[in-house]
Amino acid sequence: MSNPYAAVAITKHGVEMVRNMAGQFPGTDVYYMTKFARGDEQQLGYNMFEGSVKLILPDLFKRYNGIILFISLGAVVRMIAPLLVDKKVDPAVLVIDDRGEHVISVLSGHLGGANELTRQVAEVLGARPVITTASDVQGTIPVDLFGRELGWTVDSFDKATPVSAAVVNEEPVALIQETGERNWWRYDKPVPDHIRVFGSMAETEAFAFNAALVISDRLLTDDEQQRFMSNGVLYRPKSLVLGMGCNRGTSLEELEQEVLATLAEQSLSVKSVRNVATIDLKKDEEGLLALCQKYGWELVTYSPAELNTVTLPNPSETVFKYTGAYGVSEPAALLSSGADHWLLEKKKSGNLTISIARIPFKH
Repeated sequence: MSNPYAAVAITKHGVEMVRNMAGQFPGTDVYYMTKFARGDEQQLGYNMFEGSVKLILPDLFKRYNGIILFISLGAVVRMIAPLLVDKKVDPAVLVIDDRGEHVISVLSGHLGGANELTRQVAEVLGARPVITTASDVQGTIPVDLFGRELGWTVDSFDKATPVSAAVVNEEPVALIQETGERNWWRYDKPVPDHIRVFGSMAETEAFAFNAALVISDRLLTDDEQQRFMSNGVLYRPKSLVLGMGCNRGTSLEELEQEVLATLAEQSLSVKSVRNVATIDLKKDEEGLLALCQKYGWELVTYSPAELNTVTLPNPSETVFKYTGAYGVSEPAALLSSGADHWLLEKKKSGNLTISIARIPFKH
């Protein structure tokens, strides 16, 4: 597998810089023109090319997360224009001038990580990072990147652009956080006055806002969709833990069907599930492992003694007889989440039981 970044030079000075940078910036594949070869390229794993750099750019766009170009900005803009698809899939593109004085974030500043890559490369080169993204320059919330380092996902990008405009233009913005990590503000200054933070949707009744940022694990009602999502973005934090118990050999299909149905019944988003928790007897249960693999969930397991540390309102002698624990899904959900109560104590359906707990994020 190739490195995540490609660094490309087409001038004598650019080659000098790209070779120096490669030694200080791991994860970078080097490309430069054959006419600047020094004889050690094969040994160092550098890539040579003939003719216009334009010919190799389509391949680089497909293979790398970031492309660092020691080429003039105007030339780069013209060359990459036909290759652009969408900001959600285009790689980060950086441009560095021939004297190595400026590193410019050109493409995919947020979602592609170009702005952060610009800062890192500039530090290595001793250059000045040039970032023009409004939210970065102003030091405010980057709507399309908000919470990503915390594991949050965006439910839909449909309104990301107008909501971003409201944030950077200092229009009234309601930020409603029902759950999720609280340490999302990254600047050494207060949250701007035009962004009002609320703990629930009901609290916003007296606030006339032009845009909304909603952090929730709930499925919104039709009224909430209309009021907050007409010009809003919905973020899904990893805030839910599924406690599960099942009979040996329960299929992935049955587990998945019941999990999705149960979450829907509780008006909770599957995108907010952090992990599944169960008894250690089930650590090799094929259906559970397949379910977790499909959704990218960790499977956390506990011994019967650990599960029995949780006081249950309805302990089961039958479960104890077979497992040594008085319950599986309920205590596993609480132990893994750190919560002291359940959103769903226990639902038994077919070959499995499901409990749901919400992680109590601290202020």
